[in-house]
Amino acid sequence: MKHKYDIVVIGGGLAGLISAFLLAKNGQKVLLVEKKHFPFHRVCGEYISNEVLDFLKRENLIPYHFELPQISRFLFSDTYGKSVTTPLGLGGFGISRYVLDDHLYQKVMEKGAEVKTGVQVDTISFDEQEQLFYLELADGKVVSADYVIGAFGKRSKLDKVLQRSFIQKRSPYIGVKYHIRADFDRNTVALYNFEGGYCGLNAIEDDKVNLCYLGDREQLRKYGSIEAMEKEILWKNPSLKPFFIDSDFLFEKPEVINEINFERKEPVENHILMAGDSAGLITPLCGNGMAIAIQSGKLAAETILAGKSRSEIESIYAASWKSLFAQRLSLGRNIQRLFGAKKASVLARRIIQYVPFAADQLIKNTHGKPF
Repeated sequence: MKHKYDIVVIGGGLAGLISAFLLAKNGQKVLLVEKKHFPFHRVCGEYISNEVLDFLKRENLIPYHFELPQISRFLFSDTYGKSVTTPLGLGGFGISRYVLDDHLYQKVMEKGAEVKTGVQVDTISFDEQEQLFYLELADGKVVSADYVIGAFGKRSKLDKVLQRSFIQKRSPYIGVKYHIRADFDRNTVALYNFEGGYCGLNAIEDDKVNLCYLGDREQLRKYGSIEAMEKEILWKNPSLKPFFIDSDFLFEKPEVINEINFERKEPVENHILMAGDSAGLITPLCGNGMAIAIQSGKLAAETILAGKSRSEIESIYAASWKSLFAQRLSLGRNIQRLFGAKKASVLARRIIQYVPFAADQLIKNTHGKPF
């Protein structure tokens, strides 16, 4: 077939870009398909745990032409605005997805991968007899591949095409993101609770601050607009309100995503290796979704490169993914119950303040080890 590849990677987020980079670097014929055009903004916390730092340095994937804030402290605010600060274990750094994803995209092309942007994958099927995937793109082209990595994010039309179980369940969560200029400690990542959700802030490149929150769709429906919901809900946290009043907002309008779903997903479905949020989404309060995406993209690429049979690749990947991430995602879902409610957020603050060992263990167990 004319458009035949070794691997097609669907989705140009962190997991997709990392897997495409490593596969192309190792001589594979790779096609990466991304529905948007780089660079672009994504709803994301834009804090990366240092567990991925050694890997990014080894592969020369850090955009050193930007001064990136080094983050070593965590500030937690309950819904009443009372806060506590604690050391952040390994720590991390801040960088926007606008900058990082575009940098990785350039690296992927440097390694010789083919990249199609501005086009979606409409359908995907696996021919058991030929042992090939066939993918139909929105521009009418059909391509085939020996393997497919699904890195198409939190929620995609492909999830419906593949009839994945989680897609049938509605989610009340929405995500909203801004870039601002504000008086904010560049060594700190902060989490401010409000009724029904929580808002994260951390510094990124160019003296900017990322403000991103997880809210409730019903609250948005009740108040009619993002701005009205923020004034009626988020501003009730007196420590969070000043960031909306005193900051310089840099976007014309916020980035918004709906139906953020934290249900369990399978890392292998229909013979596709799922990576990043497509395999499972950790609750944003844990602060290491970007690190998990990077490591899962690496894992998917390395599992394919090991050269085993298809059944072995699928089995090894599923087992390795679950060993690395399943417990962390499950713990994140349980911890989230302590956030976004008055009494629960006060309890969480008191645990961090008066039982620091417990707070350290929660941070440790939702993060991985350097690799």
